[in-house]
Amino acid sequence: MINGERTIQRPMRWGMVGGGRTGQVGYKHRTGALRDGTYQLVAGAFDLDAERGRDFGTNLGVAEDRCYATYQDLIAGEKDREDGVDVVSVATPNFTHFEITKALLEAGIHVICEKPLFFTVEECEVVAKLAAEKNLIVGVTYGFTGHPLVHQMAAMVAKGMLGDIRIVDMQYTHGFNAGDDTDAGEAVKWRTNPATAGNTFVLGDIGTHLYYLSEVVLPHLKVEKLLCDRTAFIPSRAPLEDHATVLMHYDNGARGRLWVSSVDAGNMGSQKYRFVGSKASVTWSDSRPDQLIYQVQGEPEQIMHHGMPYLEDESLAADRMGALHTEGLGDSWSNIYLWIAQAIDAKMRGDEEFLKTHHYPGIEAGTEGVRWLENCVRSADAGAAWIDFE
Repeated sequence: MINGERTIQRPMRWGMVGGGRTGQVGYKHRTGALRDGTYQLVAGAFDLDAERGRDFGTNLGVAEDRCYATYQDLIAGEKDREDGVDVVSVATPNFTHFEITKALLEAGIHVICEKPLFFTVEECEVVAKLAAEKNLIVGVTYGFTGHPLVHQMAAMVAKGMLGDIRIVDMQYTHGFNAGDDTDAGEAVKWRTNPATAGNTFVLGDIGTHLYYLSEVVLPHLKVEKLLCDRTAFIPSRAPLEDHATVLMHYDNGARGRLWVSSVDAGNMGSQKYRFVGSKASVTWSDSRPDQLIYQVQGEPEQIMHHGMPYLEDESLAADRMGALHTEGLGDSWSNIYLWIAQAIDAKMRGDEEFLKTHHYPGIEAGTEGVRWLENCVRSADAGAAWIDFE
């Protein structure tokens, strides 16, 4: 169980690019990073409006002279300081991720980046090569993949409790974009503009969460073929989609379905995962995050609660609240940030043996998410055709 004890040599000196007062994800990053004393927020370029960013940063306790106008200023101001940042989180619109991440790595600074990581696999490979050359970590923030019951499902699959996996069924839908974009805020406008969002909207924004979580639970399965059918029910969002269904064939013969939508009117937002094997199935949803439904063929349904001693060690090791209290998104983010900090600490100490077995969402996870998106777009643009996964 995680209880806040120190697990690394010293807190990471941490900075942020983006994540300011008007941002949607900045507080999630700070909730995750600052939970265990594993990070100390010491610098930031929080806002395109430098004055507003400075005011916001000082209200977070950052020294005024370390609240920078741009990410370039942050790099220039921090890279030669003895107490300069170790790692910077990039919480900005998609189209800026590549240039900011690349610049930080070139300056010798570890990076934690929002998803989808970049626009193309080629960009991911450039960054992966640069990170390896600089001996630096790139982490990616896939929100709920730090939840203990996600790792319970992974452990159950690994130990054969479900049998051979046959069916993968996932959805992440909400209705917050069910209306038109006449009065939409900037957070919606940049997400539905190909120049700033890339070649997808909901597939990249929320679909990548589903895909990576399935990789955590089913690391041995690989997609061989897929079919993506996507549409924009709000015409102004075209050619990007606000609704999509992806069918997948896996290399073991399993079949998968993934549904994402931001026009699911009335739905306040939910993720649901069901993994079905030849012996049993598991179902988990963030709407009831404390419960995992385990159904063995021919036996009564079981409801497993997080934090209970009958769970696998992999799940209990990620638990924070104990069985009496619900674990949620903030707890999961804290785990992700902790695991990335442990990876950075190991990299700083040259402990490559630790990194061989340490789990955290890194550059490989980000790259596979972008690869999946590229294949989805290729299928959709071919008229929702089945394609070989490349």
